[in-house]
Amino acid sequence: MRRPLLRLALVAGLGLSLGACSAQYRNHGYTPSDAQLSEIVVGVDTRDSVAETVGAPTSAGILAGSDYYYVSSKVRHFGAAAPKEVERKLVAISFDDGGVVRNIETYALEDGRVVPLTRRVTNTGITDKTFLRQLLGNIGNFRPGGV
Repeated sequence: MRRPLLRLALVAGLGLSLGACSAQYRNHGYTPSDAQLSEIVVGVDTRDSVAETVGAPTSAGILAGSDYYYVSSKVRHFGAAAPKEVERKLVAISFDDGGVVRNIETYALEDGRVVPLTRRVTNTGITDKTFLRQLLGNIGNFRPGGV
């Protein structure tokens, strides 16, 4: 009687440990389907009709009245490994000066380029000085009653 319980516990433990090693996928963002995009007529639809047909854009250009961008991605999480983006889709809908659809473009992860990001930080000038140098450098810079 004890042996079947032990065997069942071992099988359950093995099943749980193997199940913990399966990949998990998370979806982020939204892009309209091809069927929704086919409803948009280039040269006819406007910003408002596009928003009604496919929904509000994920992001828009910086200037008021600029293009619509819909972005979605699928990220794979597997064990202790760093998350990896396995799928990305970007739909760019551009408009002319009158607010009418000029072009619809779709891009995937394979179309992307690696863009190096730079971090621009203003140098404070104190990073190359030691604490003692900073402390002694303030001697003589105090004025009574000065703020």
